[in-house]
Amino acid sequence: MSNEKVQSNYDENQIQVLEGLEAVRKRPGMYIGSTSSRGLHHLVYEIVDNSIDEALAGYCDEILVEINEDNSITVTDNGRGIPTGIHPKMGIPAVEVVFTVLHAGGKFGGGGYKVSGGLHGVGASVVNALSEYLEVEIYNGEHVFYQRYERGKSTCKLKEVGDTTKTGTKITFKPDYEIFEDLIYDYDILLARLREQAFLNKGIKIILKDKRGSDRQDILQYEGGIKSFVEWLNREKTPIHDEIIYVEAKKDDTEVEIAMQYTSAYTENLVSFANDIHTTEGGTHETGFKSALTKVFNDFARKLNFLKENDKNLSGEDIREGLTCVISVKVLEAQFEGQTKTKLGNSEVRSVVEYAIGEHLTNFLEENPSVTRAILDKALTASRAREAARKAREATRKSPLGTSTLPGKLTDCIVKDPTKTEIYIVEGDSAGGSAKNGRDSKYQAILPLWGKMLNVEKVRPDKVYGNDKLTPVIQALGTGIADEFNAEKLRYDKVIIMADADVDGAHIQTLLLTFFFRFMKPLIEQGHIYLAKPPLYKLIRGKKEKVAFSDEERDKISEELKDGDANAKVEISRFKGLGEMDPVELWETTMDPKNRILLKVTMEDAEKASNIFTVLMGDEVEPRRQFIEENAQYVTNLDI
Repeated sequence: MSNEKVQSNYDENQIQVLEGLEAVRKRPGMYIGSTSSRGLHHLVYEIVDNSIDEALAGYCDEILVEINEDNSITVTDNGRGIPTGIHPKMGIPAVEVVFTVLHAGGKFGGGGYKVSGGLHGVGASVVNALSEYLEVEIYNGEHVFYQRYERGKSTCKLKEVGDTTKTGTKITFKPDYEIFEDLIYDYDILLARLREQAFLNKGIKIILKDKRGSDRQDILQYEGGIKSFVEWLNREKTPIHDEIIYVEAKKDDTEVEIAMQYTSAYTENLVSFANDIHTTEGGTHETGFKSALTKVFNDFARKLNFLKENDKNLSGEDIREGLTCVISVKVLEAQFEGQTKTKLGNSEVRSVVEYAIGEHLTNFLEENPSVTRAILDKALTASRAREAARKAREATRKSPLGTSTLPGKLTDCIVKDPTKTEIYIVEGDSAGGSAKNGRDSKYQAILPLWGKMLNVEKVRPDKVYGNDKLTPVIQALGTGIADEFNAEKLRYDKVIIMADADVDGAHIQTLLLTFFFRFMKPLIEQGHIYLAKPPLYKLIRGKKEKVAFSDEERDKISEELKDGDANAKVEISRFKGLGEMDPVELWETTMDPKNRILLKVTMEDAEKASNIFTVLMGDEVEPRRQFIEENAQYVTNLDI
């Protein structure tokens, strides 16, 4: 979308009201997903999305996001400024309606916005309702207006506080400690999301500043738009063609942009957006892209004799191996479906995407025959590897260790209902023995791993089958991998990685998370993968014994055990590993649901692990050297 100014009245008459604000504080999870760190960061996205909508409308080209010293957030844009006139229906200023009434905004057909992202117009009021306080300043080219709210209610009337020649909106809010479990903003999480928005809105400048003492600042501006996004995603990979393929099309009220580049990797990375909202569950734009891509490349494969008359067509998975692609569509009224409302449902979008790929990609491939041949070579190799994987699966099934039988080292649980069971994947026989003897055998299964972990960065599925480290995992879980994966066959509700609390343990976690991310992704998406958090320290004073999970907790418990006696002696020992804990100790600290700490792995966690793995185990030397230099103190013992 261009930033060209378009004539449109945006005033109090465009702010339409649907319903009140009562339920937000009572059930915040319904509106922002959760009250954990994820929900905390979501507040920022809601406010920034409103500024992005101004950019989509052609009125804003700079957004400043500041994390203030007290973890409040200030978002300033140079858009038109929220309207300040009296709302015709509500009888209060339009800005007050926007911040105090749910489903009030310029996105409901009032003519304020043609295309918008945002969360169905609830953004500003939800952020206000969940903030200890929120202050808004509006610059309309003549005057500065100000209003303050506390927990969703205005504490003063909108007032004129000065004159100005600039336009825009400045919002400062502090998340409410009564609502959120975590009040500390993570700079890197915000940076990743804002960078995404800068890529998707070509040319817009987004500045992120941390004012909590670190003086970190990033200026995000990409004239290349989603082509720059693909370059960024492939920064640690080896492209097999230099030029990024770019496709653009428009029909009626639908605009489509696609940027793609193939790499030497064995996995695809397809990222899609609708009106700047990340459609993690896909939808009609992805469906159209995949079907058109498969057809175009199969047509070329036959035309160039890569496929003979009797050969089967290449599958979509074969053709997408190593592909990095960003799909961005802008539609007048996006219809979102799926459990998390992140699946695009607009049927008309599919045909626009199919047409765009069919015409523009065909032209590109005809004009770049060497690129076409390189991609088809890779797809054919992938097809042969898939056939080899099928044969490897068949061979594995016919062997004594086939997937129809369970691995020899698995100590299974008694209960067979997969919704009530969990499996601990533990490194080493020693820790496995303690876990086996300490567990609740009714519902907890134990699988010890041994030997050197396969480098899943550089393998296709056919190499995974038969690997002595990973085959037991595949057999125990029962789902299969890659294109044969079936979540309904999962034998345990929770898959818990239990590794030592040291560098080697972190290594094992990274390897396993990467494996799940590459070959069993739905397990992560559906929330089945967990990390156990074993304690770091044991503290003893007399007959009192406690464990600590961090240095801070160790110091706090030590003081508590001294009970005011500064000279009291507290014995502090560091656990060297799970294997040295006796079964009772392991049960009480790490496996007992009453006491244990389990961390649910999100897609963001797994993607981060996968990216680290790509750097450390991939073909590119420079990113690995840079990573090790930047993280030298953390990776001195990392055995790769």
